[in-house]
Amino acid sequence: MNNAILENQTHEFAAFIAIDWADEKHAFCLQATGQKKKESGILEQKPEVIGPWLAKLRERFGGHPIAVGLEQSRGALIHALLGYDFVVLFPIHPNTVANFRQAFKFSGAKSDPLDTDQILEILTKHLDLLKRLTPDTEQTRLLGRLVEDRRKTVDLRTSHVQALQASLKEYFPQALDILSGNVASRLAGDSLKKWPNFPAFQQARPSTIKRFFYGHNVRSPQVIESVLKIAEQSQALTTDAAIVESGTRLSQMHSEVIQTLNPIIEDYDRRIEKVFHDHDDAKLFTGLPGAGPALAPRLLAAFGTDRSRYESATNVQQLAGVAPVTKSSGKMRVVYCRVACPKFLRQSFHEFARLSVERCQWARNYVDYYTLKGKKYHTIIRALAFKWIRILFRCWKTRTPYDEAKHMESLRKRGSVFATLHLEKKS
Repeated sequence: MNNAILENQTHEFAAFIAIDWADEKHAFCLQATGQKKKESGILEQKPEVIGPWLAKLRERFGGHPIAVGLEQSRGALIHALLGYDFVVLFPIHPNTVANFRQAFKFSGAKSDPLDTDQILEILTKHLDLLKRLTPDTEQTRLLGRLVEDRRKTVDLRTSHVQALQASLKEYFPQALDILSGNVASRLAGDSLKKWPNFPAFQQARPSTIKRFFYGHNVRSPQVIESVLKIAEQSQALTTDAAIVESGTRLSQMHSEVIQTLNPIIEDYDRRIEKVFHDHDDAKLFTGLPGAGPALAPRLLAAFGTDRSRYESATNVQQLAGVAPVTKSSGKMRVVYCRVACPKFLRQSFHEFARLSVERCQWARNYVDYYTLKGKKYHTIIRALAFKWIRILFRCWKTRTPYDEAKHMESLRKRGSVFATLHLEKKS
């Protein structure tokens, strides 16, 4: 961008503010347009402080736009600033500030005032390289937060499931066979309350065990017989009271946390389903192969509703960390996986690509083709996600639902091996 355009962009704003945010207090540096003097200060993360501070800025600059640069795109401060129409936010990646510091500050020193100066310099001199934060619709932002928070809750439950399994293996491994390995079920929670260790389970009458399993809708004669056989023939792994008591307490703690999280996750599922169903773009992601009730809302949230957010599919691929990074210098050329990216976003596209293989013919052909060539599975899935993003981007941009038959026909017309590989393997 030439200097004239940059100057016009700069004059759009009455002032520039750089903020180095923290949990409780934020350092800021302000420079009014056309002035060299800088003003600095500390801003507490309190509504009764932020509100009056912004009101004074509005009055001082007559309500004209003010550019604010800071090292985040989400958080309490962002939420507070987005409520003011004269504030235009420019999120700056922390690596950008760190690299700027290393390039121009040879001492390598880091401090809040120094960081705000660097953010301000990036904001005023390289505004053309920054992208202003434009919030999506309330419905889309809610969906995005719900699906991400749900995943965090599921991951939390998974950590307790794994910890419970590890704990049971130390003193009561029979429980894993009794519960068929499903320690997250209601059956498991009630079972560990009733029989927290093997001696307690072994002392139970066969009729009591049968009645318990019947009460949990487990009526298979084979399953009941297997459980009774464990009670009759198995023996305790250890009789060390220290191991048994501590293991019992730890296992019951993990089990109670799991049982607490289960209805919370179900409630997330119901709310996500409702928000997704009512969304105008839901039809674009509902019929995707492999995108069920959990992944379809995640894909919608990944793209959003603002069609100007991404100029090309490459933008999405790079942001999600799916596009490879290539570095070349002279005769050296290195290609490696992109690390700096929103992990949840990358995870969403990877999981969709993996699940699409079971429901999509060309995706299955793609995996088979490169598997035969000796490629690693996760490398193939990442490459498949790369292709899927191009397809999804086109559907999203044109508001056209994906059509498997049309895409397969398009592949055949182009002579793609992924349209015919399955047929060749059958013959």
